[in-house]
Amino acid sequence: MGFRYEFRLSGSGGQGLILAGKILAEAAAIYDGKNATQSQSYGPEARGGSSRSEVIVSDEEIDYPKAVNIDLLLCFTQEACDKYHEDVKETGILLVDKSYVTKIPEGKYKVYSVPITETAETKVGKALVANIVALGIITQVTGIISKGAVEAAILSRVPKGTEDLNLKAFNTGIEIAQQFK
Repeated sequence: MGFRYEFRLSGSGGQGLILAGKILAEAAAIYDGKNATQSQSYGPEARGGSSRSEVIVSDEEIDYPKAVNIDLLLCFTQEACDKYHEDVKETGILLVDKSYVTKIPEGKYKVYSVPITETAETKVGKALVANIVALGIITQVTGIISKGAVEAAILSRVPKGTEDLNLKAFNTGIEIAQQFK
């Protein structure tokens, strides 16, 4: 059996989770040469409704594109955490934005509770890049996709003129996660 890693990024619309999922998948597939799929779903509301992006990375063909056995779950809202935490493997990781997820569900998975949005605002200068701070944490904690690949994918996906801001956000996330070890 080959290697397979499943990510689910969840929260509400407008938090950049779809973009973060696209960046992860692109980094894995285009820049790291792995197989990857990305799928997304969101509520009928454009902003404020539920939002979810799933990325599967594998060294073999991916025959089913939906994440069912989550290795890493990112939750930007309490609602997302309550809804999806049961899908996380025992050996998995639950990463939550401490500012919005205050009730951490019991489980055998590893939990990282980090003030992601607050960090984006105070250390990077814009709460808008919380999704990119989260990508830095995810990249460092999992080691599944290389830092260089994620940086390249960020540069290819973010709006022109915001590259420096986004790279600062990504590296801030990396620094936060380095403190976990």
